[in-house]
Amino acid sequence: MLIEKTDKKDHILIVAEKVFSELGYDGASTRLIAKEASVNMAMLNYYFGSKDGLFKAVFERRSSTLGVMLHDINEENISSWEKLEKCVNIYIERIMPTSCFYKLVYRELSLQQRSEHTQAITSLLLKNVMEIKKVITDGIDNGSFNQDVDVEMLIASLLGTKYYIMNAPSMSSAFLELDVEDEKVLVEQIKPRMKKHLINLLKAYLIH
Repeated sequence: MLIEKTDKKDHILIVAEKVFSELGYDGASTRLIAKEASVNMAMLNYYFGSKDGLFKAVFERRSSTLGVMLHDINEENISSWEKLEKCVNIYIERIMPTSCFYKLVYRELSLQQRSEHTQAITSLLLKNVMEIKKVITDGIDNGSFNQDVDVEMLIASLLGTKYYIMNAPSMSSAFLELDVEDEKVLVEQIKPRMKKHLINLLKAYLIH
């Protein structure tokens, strides 16, 4: 029974992520999400309490899973460079053409009129960014990486590459001459290419 409840809750979150990404917070309703998820309003309210609670749960589900993985990397007894490579691999591997999360993040962080949501989302995502920052700053402190690294701009370059390709698929497909929304192309060509590029970029900038 517990497993069934967990699966149902996850199913609602998956559906909610899709609806929110397509319609935005204001355009989506809990009634529509319940209908799309084939559950009643009572169940949705039992798990999340309100639309606001559901919206935040969508982000918490994604960010907490990634956060645990990044934190575990920081705790591993491996070199700073190996940690950073693992971070890059995790970020790139989580990209899927059917995922609405990056579109949702881009949409909501671009809107300024709902500062409480923006602050909540930023706080959740920032925890993961700080795990990556720790890998880099520890590497600088222990001498693995160059001392004159602009850590914040480096992280922006790392995350920005992914967000741009996934949130501007028409433009990305045009200049890459590949269909970034095609799952086979994404898995077999785009992901390996992004990994190689980012690893080479980071190595050239960070390593003596």
